[in-house]
Amino acid sequence: MLPKDPVMLLSYVNLKLRDYYSSYDLLCEDLQLERSEIVEKLAKIDYHYDEEKNQFV
Repeated sequence: MLPKDPVMLLSYVNLKLRDYYSSYDLLCEDLQLERSEIVEKLAKIDYHYDEEKNQFV
């Protein structure tokens, strides 16, 4: 289950990307999430996925 608070979600997703997944697409596939779900929530707090860094920045 994903955290509902956007800041906690950011921390959770970035930790998963850093430690377990080589891309955002793999994270979404493994956790069975719609790619846009997290992107939209984190965009509200001005964070966007950076493919080079494999993090939301």
